[in-house]
Amino acid sequence: QDEYKPDKDLSEVDLKNAIRVHHALATKASDYSKKSNVLKLKTADWRVFLFQAPSKEEMLSWILRINLVAAIFSAPAFPAAICSMKKFCRPLLPSSMTKLCQEMWEEQLRSHENKMKQIADELAEHKLHPVEKSLKSKEAEEYRLKEHYLIFE
Repeated sequence: QDEYKPDKDLSEVDLKNAIRVHHALATKASDYSKKSNVLKLKTADWRVFLFQAPSKEEMLSWILRINLVAAIFSAPAFPAAICSMKKFCRPLLPSSMTKLCQEMWEEQLRSHENKMKQIADELAEHKLHPVEKSLKSKEAEEYRLKEHYLIFE
């Protein structure tokens, strides 16, 4: 609501309320019908934010720019921690600049396509070995968490 002024320093409250966009994805909020020109931002920690733009063109511009910045600050995930238990752990998502060349969008696109295929294959493999849904066990919860993570990714 407050207009940003470049000569004004950011306050501690401003920094505390900032949204980290690394590994985030902005899309049109097609499942939201209360207002028009609304975009959805899903963050790496699975939070969802809705933003309303003044026009459709501006909404599409915001989506493009947010996703560009998110891609720039989305270095590949670190592998999940290795432990003695066979427990699902989400990989760590660093908030550092990607090493992929920003000018060479084809390289970035290939990287995203490869990651998408890898996640899709992992999801298909995961669904081949379901756990009984009636169980309220740790295994059932971990299965659900991993499936939710793979679908989100």
